[in-house]
Amino acid sequence: MDTRFDELLDFPCYQTFKVLGVAHEQLPEHVVSCLQQHAPDDYNPSIRPSSKGNYHSISIDVKVTSKEHMETIYIELGKLELVRVVL
Repeated sequence: MDTRFDELLDFPCYQTFKVLGVAHEQLPEHVVSCLQQHAPDDYNPSIRPSSKGNYHSISIDVKVTSKEHMETIYIELGKLELVRVVL
């Protein structure tokens, strides 16, 4: 992953990740579990359903420590089966 996060952000910092995934009761658990592995913290995700209810949007603030750390979180969240997009 070739990003310019290091040019745009001063690390460490909090970054809001938005995860769009299938509307499944375990989606928030999977997202938080993944984040606990890479950035342990006490997370309080905000969940919003899509207009038709097929998808959920999860917004969650994560403390990232470096460009590589941020890229790793994007990649690992994207690997989750229920996740469709990570913003």
